[in-house]
Amino acid sequence: MNKKKVLIISYYWPPAGGPGVQRWLKFVKYLPEFNIEPIVYIPQNPSYPLIDESLVEEVSNATTILKQPISEPYKLAGILSKKNTKSISKGLIPDVKKQSILQRLLLLIRGNFFIPDARKGWVKPSVNYLSTYIKDYHINTIITTGPPHSLHLIGLKLKERLGVNWIADFRDPWTTIGYHKELKLTSASKQKHIDLERKVLQTADQIIVTSTITKLEFQEKTKQPIAVITNGYDVEKTKAISLDEKFTLAHIGSLLAKRNPEVLWRVLNELITENNEFAKQFQLKLVGAVSPNVINSIERYGLTIHLDMVGYVSHSEAIMFQKESQLLLLIEIDSEETKCIIPGKLFEYMVSNRPIVAFGPKGTDVEKIIVETNTGNYFIYSDYEKLKSVILMHFKAFQENKLKSNAIGLQKYSRRELTGKLAELLREK
Repeated sequence: MNKKKVLIISYYWPPAGGPGVQRWLKFVKYLPEFNIEPIVYIPQNPSYPLIDESLVEEVSNATTILKQPISEPYKLAGILSKKNTKSISKGLIPDVKKQSILQRLLLLIRGNFFIPDARKGWVKPSVNYLSTYIKDYHINTIITTGPPHSLHLIGLKLKERLGVNWIADFRDPWTTIGYHKELKLTSASKQKHIDLERKVLQTADQIIVTSTITKLEFQEKTKQPIAVITNGYDVEKTKAISLDEKFTLAHIGSLLAKRNPEVLWRVLNELITENNEFAKQFQLKLVGAVSPNVINSIERYGLTIHLDMVGYVSHSEAIMFQKESQLLLLIEIDSEETKCIIPGKLFEYMVSNRPIVAFGPKGTDVEKIIVETNTGNYFIYSDYEKLKSVILMHFKAFQENKLKSNAIGLQKYSRRELTGKLAELLREK
């Protein structure tokens, strides 16, 4: 039986680091098991804000990879200010009150001259190249994954030109994503985003989202079928792990300016002041890029002496930190726009066998998953008493050498299981 060929159009691919690359790297890994042959189209010369060479090893030599050059304004903007450009591309946008004139200018240009995003220049050449490839190799199904959402415009043009079956995968929402507020969009620019989003949602044959909240949002904008396929975890081979001897609370990943739960810093400050043993044993470990705003808050609450700033590490190293730490910290911005966000690292946290301490707005998918899998505790930003009680409870369990997670029902979030759901959709197309 011949394998079904599927063309996957993605910006992020190894050696790109960070969460954006993981979803389709893993789908491509497992799709051949479901009699589907993935063909991956990526930029030849991308500007990735994070690099992780170790992920290159996860790409099978049997996978067909197509590449075409991309022209990105980040390279030109980098001449003006390499530091500011890299920070913005990583999502580390400074607080409005602390933005320099140059930072404001870069955000203004990014938001209003590059719609939907800074990769828009790749759309036309990609459509021209892929139109020929699709016809020559008899491909009838394509998948676009965003952000960057300009890649959905490639799918839109190919759908209009060739009539291929098109699946649009949204790893994050489009017009309701939190950082849109930071881009200093004019009314005309906001409307252009809305119009493009609507056209994509109403033209794609199938839409995939990563959360039920995003599905509900999109159902108000289109009648096309929408499937929820979350991110997930893979079975990661690691050497034998020894837990940290200290009572470590570790955050793995980028900590943006607004991911700053001051209630946590306050609770930790009080526990350190009130409990000598806690003060001796506690350590706050931050693995990844951290906004200066967060560091300033930590300093204000007198936690600097307990802080271990590790910086960015490879994905394999991140897995090690997750398994070594006593507690794992998951933080999302406290806003309506982030209710639909399910960080990819949540699923890796869940299989690390370490309890999760999570923060975010009320009524999120993250909260439902943590409760459903019994993998930790979820707090809103005002949960002072509950938070203090839970951290103290975990510390006592740590002192008794009994601190661990008792997870249930994780299998449905494995990358292989999730790829099976994707394969079912693809067989229908």
